[in-house]
Amino acid sequence: MVSSWVVRVVVLFGATALFGLSAVHSTPDGGTAIGIWPIGLATGCLLVTTRPPTAVLLVLTGVIGVATIATERDNAVAIGIGIGMAIEVGVVWWILTGGRRERPELFTSGDLSRLVLATTVGSLVGGTAAMVTSALSGWGEPWVLGLAVGASNLASQLILVPFFCLLRNHDSAAGPTERSIQWLAVLVASPLVFAPHDFPSVVFVLIPLLAWCALRTRPFEALAQMLAVEAFAILMTSYGRGPFANAGKRYGFSADSQGILLASFLIVCALVVVPLMLAVGEQIENARLTATERDKVQNIVNGIANVAIIGTNSRGEITLFNPGAVRLLGYAEDDMLGRTTRHLHSDTAIATKAEALGTQVDFSAVAQAMMGIGSTDMGFVRADGVERMHSMSLNRVKDDRGEVTGYVSTSEDITERVEAERKLVAALETEREALERMREVDQVKDAFVSSVSHELRTPITSILGYLEMLEDGAYGRLAPDQQDAVRRVAANSSRLLSLIDDLLTLSRIQDGGIGFLDRVVDLRKTVAAGCAVVAPALEHRDLTLDVSYPEDPVPFLGDRDMLERVVINLVGNAVKFTPEGGKVNVDLSLEDEIVIAVSDTGIGIPPQEVELLFSRFFRSSLAQERAIPGSGLGLSITHAIVEQHGGSIGVESEPGVGTTFRVRLPLLGAA
Repeated sequence: MVSSWVVRVVVLFGATALFGLSAVHSTPDGGTAIGIWPIGLATGCLLVTTRPPTAVLLVLTGVIGVATIATERDNAVAIGIGIGMAIEVGVVWWILTGGRRERPELFTSGDLSRLVLATTVGSLVGGTAAMVTSALSGWGEPWVLGLAVGASNLASQLILVPFFCLLRNHDSAAGPTERSIQWLAVLVASPLVFAPHDFPSVVFVLIPLLAWCALRTRPFEALAQMLAVEAFAILMTSYGRGPFANAGKRYGFSADSQGILLASFLIVCALVVVPLMLAVGEQIENARLTATERDKVQNIVNGIANVAIIGTNSRGEITLFNPGAVRLLGYAEDDMLGRTTRHLHSDTAIATKAEALGTQVDFSAVAQAMMGIGSTDMGFVRADGVERMHSMSLNRVKDDRGEVTGYVSTSEDITERVEAERKLVAALETEREALERMREVDQVKDAFVSSVSHELRTPITSILGYLEMLEDGAYGRLAPDQQDAVRRVAANSSRLLSLIDDLLTLSRIQDGGIGFLDRVVDLRKTVAAGCAVVAPALEHRDLTLDVSYPEDPVPFLGDRDMLERVVINLVGNAVKFTPEGGKVNVDLSLEDEIVIAVSDTGIGIPPQEVELLFSRFFRSSLAQERAIPGSGLGLSITHAIVEQHGGSIGVESEPGVGTTFRVRLPLLGAA
């Protein structure tokens, strides 16, 4: 089976040779040119085949050119013009495709410019080669031969090369009847206009005919109609008919003027048909893309059910009322088209918006002020008369010249959200007032507790003094039962006095009333002193207390008594909440900061209660269940002391496993 590229090469170059011979033999008597040689077919062979190599096809072009021209011209002339043709074909192919063996696109005006550039440069190469050949061989006049060859080659390239390009495959605007009339007109008018000799302008009747065909038919058909007209022009001129035949004899020009005038006519026809054909294709493609984009936008607009999109023309008359607007506002689309949007807004809504925007109370003025500012709240009146609040954006629609062609608004119903926000603001205001009242109550409570604590401290101290005197026998010897009763009263009074001291201490810390005596202390001694205070509580308990700290001093700038109280509170709690057989560890360490860690194997704290540990009077549910005594103030005091020393306190706990408190204090240098 013969390869397709072989068939194409044989057919195209066979046609080139055949029509080339015809062109050379159809030149008028006394002429030196070669007629309308079909060089465009040789260029087309490079565009539609990938084999054989380009160099082979260019050589074949030159050989056919030399062989056909040599039948009527000297060998030297044939060789010079044939070589010029081969170079011309290579130049046109290279400019069109960038050196690739492929069919170039002929879709846009840019593609047309490239085609015209390629064929013009190529024809200049061919014409120059003819001029040089004429000058060297003495055949004819160089400028006449160069002009004749260049013009005929340009006509051939412009007519034939578009057939080998990729064209838009759009449908014909003309129906079958109109197309039949077009072909009939082409086939009848073409020979008729070339019949007379004395009316050269008659042939230009074909140009509007070709323009009509290019505007109404498919691209390939328009090219075919142009080719038919130009085939008649060449044929009739070759047989001595029409205004271009034997023009040299009739008008006193060179005999080669026949070919030059005919080529000029063919070039004009090509430069009319091809641009119009491409313009129609571009218009159809642009219309298709526009319709696609319009449909896409329309689908998007129609698919947005929760947003009202309203478009108007430059006079404010509604041209778009999407399904979202129908659903949100209750008006039918057909009822709204052609009306203005003024009736969608109440006078109150316009006045309110005018006041907010600082403009006059007028619908047009408000609309202009809202233009392009983004989302803003605006009242809309539904078809049922109910006014709803929308979040609305209003913008101008401009064409490619920047002129306003209309307006578009997008809005969504936010009535429920606005109402919810109003209620939320009211609730927040109520809550703020409640918090303020609670703060005032809290201040009164704190002042009351502080005042009562001050008032109670003195009599309880006095009671403890008298109890001590009673216990020492200052008022007579007491019986054992009396001694036991006095000790119980003294113990409870001491607990009450400790509670009062805690309340007073916490009150002074919160009010900033304690002037900390900042001085450099060794935290090792502070930890040891705090543990020593708690140690007596371990004398009658099966409990282990381990204390560890660095060998070197751990200096810290702070109040020794307050820091010692932190250790006492934490270690005391660990001892109090750890059952028999348990263990309490106190560790002082230096990392990037100072860390005092107090851990135990006690009852632990439920996870949901950890965040409440440092609240005043809070006691965990486990402590309450086991009736472990305490005021719930120790940890809040500890937390306040640590924070006022620039530190922090954290806790990790698991019920039934134990608890670890970590106090973190800045290093002395950092502090």
